[in-house]
Amino acid sequence: MYGILDISTSGLVAQRTALDVMAGNVAMKDVTRDEQGQPVPYRRRVPLFGAGNPAVGDGAVGVHVAKVVEDPSPFGLRWDPGHPDAMTEGHEAGYVRTSNVDVHTEMVNAMVAMRAYEANVSVVEMTKAMAATSLRLMA
Repeated sequence: MYGILDISTSGLVAQRTALDVMAGNVAMKDVTRDEQGQPVPYRRRVPLFGAGNPAVGDGAVGVHVAKVVEDPSPFGLRWDPGHPDAMTEGHEAGYVRTSNVDVHTEMVNAMVAMRAYEANVSVVEMTKAMAATSLRLMA
């Protein structure tokens, strides 16, 4: 029974981490400069899930966020010649490179993560109810 709770708990933690990453993507979607102040837009982050639960040990069941990687898809362009980061040369002069974050994609991914989170909560609640019923039958 504790294995079921471990699996569900690892799923809750993984989905919470995924939601944090998605929230960060939405919050940073309008950033056009990197940490060094260069005109490099924010690049979307994507959580990658892995099997097992390293917090418990090798061979443990469950799921975890193995790593968070940057999405290699191309940046967008927005016409804004007055922007300080607008390109000044070439055929893209007057355009500003924008983040590759798509708010609609992030919202759909967040809804999927919330459904998975809710499913794990339901499993925890059902496991608790089964344990309580078992204890009542034994008493």
